[in-house]
Amino acid sequence: MFYTFLSLVIRYWVQLFCAVIIVAVLPLVAGYIVLMERKVMADMQARLGPMRVGPHGLLQPIADAVKLLIKEDIIPDEADKAIFWIAPLISVTAGMLAMSALAIGPWFQIADLNVGLLFIVGIGALGIFGIVLGGWASNSHYSLLGALRSAAQLVSYETAAGMAIVGALLLAGTLSTREIIQTQDDYGMWFVFAAPVGFFIYIVASIAETNRAPFDLPEAESELVAGYMTEYSGFRWALYFLAEYTNMVVVASIATTLFLGGWLRPFAGTPAFNFLDFLPSALMLLVGVYCFYRAPKQPVKVQQMFMVVVGLAFLGVAALLAAPLSATVNSMLPGMKPGLHGAFWFLLKVGLYIYLFMWLRFTFPRYRFDQLMRLGWQFLIPLSIVNVMGIGIALVLHRQWGWGHLPAFGLTTILTLAAAGWLGWAGEKKGKEHVFVGDA
Repeated sequence: MFYTFLSLVIRYWVQLFCAVIIVAVLPLVAGYIVLMERKVMADMQARLGPMRVGPHGLLQPIADAVKLLIKEDIIPDEADKAIFWIAPLISVTAGMLAMSALAIGPWFQIADLNVGLLFIVGIGALGIFGIVLGGWASNSHYSLLGALRSAAQLVSYETAAGMAIVGALLLAGTLSTREIIQTQDDYGMWFVFAAPVGFFIYIVASIAETNRAPFDLPEAESELVAGYMTEYSGFRWALYFLAEYTNMVVVASIATTLFLGGWLRPFAGTPAFNFLDFLPSALMLLVGVYCFYRAPKQPVKVQQMFMVVVGLAFLGVAALLAAPLSATVNSMLPGMKPGLHGAFWFLLKVGLYIYLFMWLRFTFPRYRFDQLMRLGWQFLIPLSIVNVMGIGIALVLHRQWGWGHLPAFGLTTILTLAAAGWLGWAGEKKGKEHVFVGDA
């Protein structure tokens, strides 16, 4: 049995390595996404944000994790303890498992499934069970109400997100994440330019799916104390938090794969833009030099040393990204450049998508629940159906009637935008006729 296990490890060591990276590194990445969110919020509100723990607060996620690990764990007396224990695990496991079919660059993928996107969407949707079970097992009216509202919200907006994905799949003609990216390379353009309305629909639906503001009604503290997590504390509460940020990475990765070219560099097929190959190493070099510039300004010796270590790490990454640009290295290791640079561009696009989440959170006020449902059912879902029909018509015009990409997709995009304008006008007119009880 030992030799059988060893042979499996040798055979699938790449997939095992990728799985270990996801399980071990993703919680750390989620912690630093929280730090970035707090820094972005502070910048928009003209203040500093976390600054105490480590230089510029860089060790704040580590301190938060330690605090949650040693914090008292409280379980309500009347709770269903077995389900109360397992519910957060369901949510975080679904989020991590959904990442197994994502292609984060040509090198990094656990499983290249021919139905990869269907697997990601299906497994990701299972996270709602953790939310519903957690709210029910808490034996709290606040938690149960938050769980039910979350279920209603996710079901509503997953429909619109699914239709937006269908539109992109019509363009790709495949469910494999690798082949979707390759199809965009063959087209010579990202699908966001062929289906901008579908991309907009997916952005809005993905914000609602991940319970992010302004659609964070299930966790609205002013109304529901803390939503479905009211009775959770300590590290089990942190697991729900981890599941939310993992789902943010998943939906950002899906959007990057479907609409933003995946690991493809901007203008990948245009030789005039080959200078962009130097951007990854130049950006890492710039961050490393900035760390050295800031190191002497730190008030404590340990923080100065830590900043120097961070700067050296960025310089090492810059050297690693610059190595494939050498003709000698590229001839010896031809797969090094697409692997490293592809991962850089993919993660950069995911990071920008997550930054958009944060920007919207600190810009728009929270919706009322009736407004949230009206936006999903009366605007996004009809618009997503029109978008799929428009993409289908554009493909017929292009493939059957010989139209070019620009006139075919341009015409159908204009028609889809006209439908969006009509839906918005009709919804506004109906909203004025509707009297909300809370306003009476």
